Amino acid sequence: MHSQKFVPNIFFPYQVHCLRSVDNLFVVVQEFKDYQFKETKEEVLKDFEELAGKLSWSDPLKVWKINTNFKKKKTKHKKINQNSSKEKIDNGQGDKRDEKDVKKEFTNNALDSHILDYYEKPAIKEEISTLVGDDLASCKDETDESSKEETSPEVLKFRVTCNRAGEKHCFSSNEAARDFGGAVQDYFKWKADMTNFDVEVLLNIHNNEIIVGIALTEESLHRRNITHFGPTTLRSTLAYGMLRLCAPQPTDIIVDPMCGTGAIPIEGATEWANCFHIAGDNNPLAVNRAANNISSLLTKSQTKGKLSCGLPIDAIQWDICNLPLRTGSVDIIVTDMPFGKRWDLVFLKMGFTFTCYASTHMSSKPVIF
Repeated sequence: MHSQKFVPNIFFPYQVHCLRSVDNLFVVVQEFKDYQFKETKEEVLKDFEELAGKLSWSDPLKVWKINTNFKKKKTKHKKINQNSSKEKIDNGQGDKRDEKDVKKEFTNNALDSHILDYYEKPAIKEEISTLVGDDLASCKDETDESSKEETSPEVLKFRVTCNRAGEKHCFSSNEAARDFGGAVQDYFKWKADMTNFDVEVLLNIHNNEIIVGIALTEESLHRRNITHFGPTTLRSTLAYGMLRLCAPQPTDIIVDPMCGTGAIPIEGATEWANCFHIAGDNNPLAVNRAANNISSLLTKSQTKGKLSCGLPIDAIQWDICNLPLRTGSVDIIVTDMPFGKRWDLVFLKMGFTFTCYASTHMSSKPVIF
């Protein structure tokens, strides 16, 4: 294998943060496929202490730095959008923003078109191109800030999180995190902070495999569209994966007959806006949660300043054994069926009836449970 110098680029964070089926992001510092643990706890923990100084931290920390700058600019951009939206409401202008002005924002920089080649979704294009424009426009400010940091470097705060799986370990996760974290602190002279940290170092141990990494996300990326949760709410990342398996085409009618809180159709409405999504459930509480989630998403879109008169989605209460749908009117059916302890003969009958309906009236069209 030929060695290659690592050169981080500004496109990196924009690409990885647009991954819709990923829960958490981290950059790998080093991976040990078959780590040889010593026999006693003291020896193992001593090895963890020595491991911190042997790792190559330089390139992963460069990635972390780029990612941190991206998140700061994203937060700043969100605040600017919120303030501008409030000003428009106060002035009685509402959403009457000239579409030509919006297009100018996204085409002021020559690199915008190059960035947009990476993405297919209009919503992603809008957010990413604006952020890249902010990046390039603030290059001078970053240079000034970096020069200040060189004269007065800020001491970073960190914590170590150990995720361990396996029965043959003679140490606990807390012990591994404590000793490895102490060595990281001695190596970098960082300040340990379990809550308000800048850097989260990950020590993932699975049997004899160890992966040391640096987290790029503070919380799971599946927390993006749902604000009103039910007893069992499907993750947005899983909902995206189920929908992607269906390969939706423009103008498709996509139905979730047991939508619950509406995770699947809401994810579909945000990522496949050229289709129409129907969220239905027999439980009025579930339908109410789905409607509230749709309303929250609309408010969020308006806060971001997006030009939209609504979302291609609707919620309805119905009986799955007697769906109010015309024959052949639906292109895709995708749902998270209530398996597990709640699965009984009633649900079995409902699932069977629904499957027959799908196969009889919508042959050769995707049906995913």
